[in-house]
Amino acid sequence: MNTLKNLENWFSCRCDGDWEHGCGIKITTLDNPGWSIDISLRDTELVACVLEIVKTDRSEEDWFWCWTEGEIFKARGGPKNLEEMIGFFLAWADRISR
Repeated sequence: MNTLKNLENWFSCRCDGDWEHGCGIKITTLDNPGWSIDISLRDTELVACVLEIVKTDRSEEDWFWCWTEGEIFKARGGPKNLEEMIGFFLAWADRISR
């Protein structure tokens, strides 16, 4: 499976008729340019998990940072790092869920 399909599966497994109304995933763009991802962890097995900021800085356009803030997994990254950011989240979530 590819990264996007895996994120779709993660999301759909949490949709229970309630969670998706107040929680979910937001993917937007940054003006520097880049990507912003916020994934709600509320009412999931990940809600109590803390991720201190992880920084991957390769160049001005090739970078991403991931961390948790409250009940939100956050990722910010360069214009070509979206798939890598999603992959980081999925790998982190998988490690926690085992």
